[in-house]
Amino acid sequence: MNPRTTTPAAPPSSAEYCRVSVIIKALNEEQRICATLESALKAVAAVGGEVILADSCSTDRTVELASQYPVRIVQLLNANERCCGIGPQLGFQHSQGEYVYILDGDMEMKPDFLPYALSFMSAHPEVAGVAGRVVEHNTHSLEYIARNENKTLEQSPQSVDRLDGGGLYRRACVEAVGYLSDRNLHSYEELDLAIRLRSQGLELWRLPVDAVSHFGHDMPPYQLLMRRWRSAYICGLGEILRAAVGHRRFGLALTSLRELRLYVSVMVWWILLVTVAFSPIPSAMRASITSAIFLMPLLVMTWRKKSVARGLYALVSWNFHAAGLLRGLLRPQRPARDVIASRIVREPASDSLSMALLKRAQQLPTSPQHPQKGNWKAELMHPGRFDVE
Repeated sequence: MNPRTTTPAAPPSSAEYCRVSVIIKALNEEQRICATLESALKAVAAVGGEVILADSCSTDRTVELASQYPVRIVQLLNANERCCGIGPQLGFQHSQGEYVYILDGDMEMKPDFLPYALSFMSAHPEVAGVAGRVVEHNTHSLEYIARNENKTLEQSPQSVDRLDGGGLYRRACVEAVGYLSDRNLHSYEELDLAIRLRSQGLELWRLPVDAVSHFGHDMPPYQLLMRRWRSAYICGLGEILRAAVGHRRFGLALTSLRELRLYVSVMVWWILLVTVAFSPIPSAMRASITSAIFLMPLLVMTWRKKSVARGLYALVSWNFHAAGLLRGLLRPQRPARDVIASRIVREPASDSLSMALLKRAQQLPTSPQHPQKGNWKAELMHPGRFDVE
């Protein structure tokens, strides 16, 4: 199919009603994309809907593997536009669901979440979006260890200020705030959406159920920091602030960015170090004071983390993110509402075949840890084995 630029899909008619669109954002996810797609197809089969893979010009076998499944595959036309914010919006342009769910290419959906979430949202029309718990499977990376330390297990639904790690949103609420995700953002895209929704008086809730399993990066932590610097992922905080300037949500953005105070403090630390290092005082005294100011944060974090390695990583990470904040504030941006140039790589099978596949998916056994095992993949790969009327 020839590349084309598309506009957001029109609301479906009653005859074409689609309840949930699961949008999977992906870039070079060949290792996990099959498990991700299978989990999404099985989850959506229970409630009705569609699965859309929004690919940011993967250079591995992501699209090839995904093409074996009854999903819509859309692809970014310009690889230079790759960023975290563009994937969900690309998928949204090609979606029709009354609800949209954002899923990363290294996640697997829990089959019981969507029915529970839809029931909750039906009973609470004032709620714009809900999420569940994210089960982290990377338990050895310093970054994910820190994430898990900050998590608390909810025992009842709770109102929250963001739905990090995937969420289910009402399409009508998303359209009311203009777009699903800001195409300019290299990270924090769901926080930006949360700020825009909350600025309109809409609510977000986290439900006390597991929603997805997350299999995060397993590369060394400092290598991951460098990768995020090169990809501009680390600029997201500054980009959110720049996008909010001049809008009514700016004040909410300032108060919602929990890390902002920390990174501003890091910048003050930089200024203090430079000021003392070049102050007109005796060199021995200057060296002693500079060393004390430099080492104090490391000593405090080592004590708090009870580990020199974890304390050092926290300090280095803060400095990277503080620099990324400044870099993000200075990055140029294009209008977030601009249509994303894209092409449709593959449409799902015919309606009757897709319905048969999804109906069959509800009956296939799965392993709790590995949905791709068992009969699911074999059945799905051979649609000719289904009886389609």
